[in-house]
Amino acid sequence: MDFINKLHHLIDEALKEDIGDGDHSTLSCIDPAARGKAVLKIKQEGILAGVEVAKEIFAYKEPGALFIPFKKDGDSMEVGEKAFEVEAHVHTILQCERLVLNCMQRMSGIATLTKKYTDKLKGYKTRILDTRKTTPNFRLLEKEAVRIGGGVNHRFGLYDMIMLKDNHIDYCGGIEEAINKAAEYVRTKKPDLKIEVEARNIDDVKRIIDAGKGKVFRILLDNFRPEDIDEALSLIKNDFETEASGGITLDNIEEFAKTGVGYISSGALIHQAKSLDLSLKAVII
Repeated sequence: MDFINKLHHLIDEALKEDIGDGDHSTLSCIDPAARGKAVLKIKQEGILAGVEVAKEIFAYKEPGALFIPFKKDGDSMEVGEKAFEVEAHVHTILQCERLVLNCMQRMSGIATLTKKYTDKLKGYKTRILDTRKTTPNFRLLEKEAVRIGGGVNHRFGLYDMIMLKDNHIDYCGGIEEAINKAAEYVRTKKPDLKIEVEARNIDDVKRIIDAGKGKVFRILLDNFRPEDIDEALSLIKNDFETEASGGITLDNIEEFAKTGVGYISSGALIHQAKSLDLSLKAVII
């Protein structure tokens, strides 16, 4: 299912959740034939995200809605600016208002925090990755916000990559057994899947290198100190992609980037982001 189809499913479910058996506030006092305009006002500075999503929400509800963007996703935004104007039936505007704001406020918060991380990585080869630490049923737009903020999307779910973490390895009986079984699974069932394996220490790194040649594409260095990453990278060389995770913050991310690790993954991009303040206001014609 492509992005637009997934987005339409999200929109449909969200509108059903919000409207239920009817938007009685609007039904009680607004003529169904009435048309109007509304403008999205920016009330907090940051990185704007969700403009294209808002356009799709209004179009999904009313294909003939007129959407005029003044800014685009990824733009810096300042207090007092306008992001877009929409003209449609008033019922459409009022029924879509909260969904549009919920999406854009959350997405803009994530994009803004992600941009802070990517700014810290300027000049280094390291890229920032998101994780699966997302809000259930909202992952699509949270990961899109990371992308808008300059980050890179990790796997979307459990289905698009094999990631052998500590629990998989322990339940399976060891690193070598887990890698060999995963490689056979890929060979016989899902030939396009890539395999990533978590290392908890330098000994794990050595074992993954020995067992994973030709099978594993990336090694995750979990809760490694920068000096430990230096040692790990000297062993890994360029035979595998590398990713660091655990205990990495805005304050210390450059220390990890200096090691030359390929990627840094952080759930904080999403679960620590704060929604930004936006409002959708009626334009009286």
